[in-house]
Amino acid sequence: MRSFRVSVPASTANVGPGFDSMGLAVNLYLTLHVEESEHWEFIQHSPPAPPSDYKDHFIYKVAKQIADRHHKKLPACKVTETSEIPLARGLGSSASAILAGIEIANQACDLNLSNEEKLQYGTEIEGHPDNIAPALFGGLVISVIIEEEIERIEFKDLQMDIVVSIPGVELKTEAARKVLPESYSKKHAASASAVSNLVVASLVSGDYALAGKMMERDLFHEPYRAKLIPNYDKIRLRAKEFGAYGSIISGAGPTMMSFVPSGNGATIANKMQTILPDYKVQALNIDTEGLKITYS
Repeated sequence: MRSFRVSVPASTANVGPGFDSMGLAVNLYLTLHVEESEHWEFIQHSPPAPPSDYKDHFIYKVAKQIADRHHKKLPACKVTETSEIPLARGLGSSASAILAGIEIANQACDLNLSNEEKLQYGTEIEGHPDNIAPALFGGLVISVIIEEEIERIEFKDLQMDIVVSIPGVELKTEAARKVLPESYSKKHAASASAVSNLVVASLVSGDYALAGKMMERDLFHEPYRAKLIPNYDKIRLRAKEFGAYGSIISGAGPTMMSFVPSGNGATIANKMQTILPDYKVQALNIDTEGLKITYS
């Protein structure tokens, strides 16, 4: 097996009203250096510490699952892991880990998986493609599962910067899903879908001000999750005052993501940091490449 390096970007899901269907990759990365070894070993240069038994490592479990699916024996590897993606903050850490595990199996077992197969496997494990697809392909990806087939469209030319406001607390996706209603009225669903449609249309047309406005008008999940998000109203208000197009809950939260004019990310991030001293506020870019493999 050739030694290789796999890099997978973070991602945000929903992008306001694109609930469980719209995702965006950003330039925070999970990076693994993988080489064949006499025994399995995970070395992590970022928290948390790996489990004492490699068989309990989430990435190993995914790799083993994919290898078993193809009736292959997964060879022992030494995996050196570094991650810039905070856990349980709504930035797609689980999707990135899933794709990393799939790629370890793909390389170590010489599976020659296509991107479509990686998307299918990742979606089956994650349960939905909204984080998996952008982490795999990069950019903004809108996707849907219809009769077990995943349909998608990718956008790589959005001209915006990103500012993320990351609190020091975690929020598990399961908890964020529990506050959502089991069903919506026909009128409510129609209005929510119209808002989502307008977000997509405005992004495609380059009307980012309208896109930001509509992102903040979500009716599917943000009104219900807002109470779980620290400083939700404050971040939306102040980011808009500083020049943002709009701010959304990143995935299930608790991170908030603001979309800002291209070139203004660092300035607005600095201003947001002054009003959120207990947060980690970062200016980011949209990642347009997705998962990358290099060989050493």
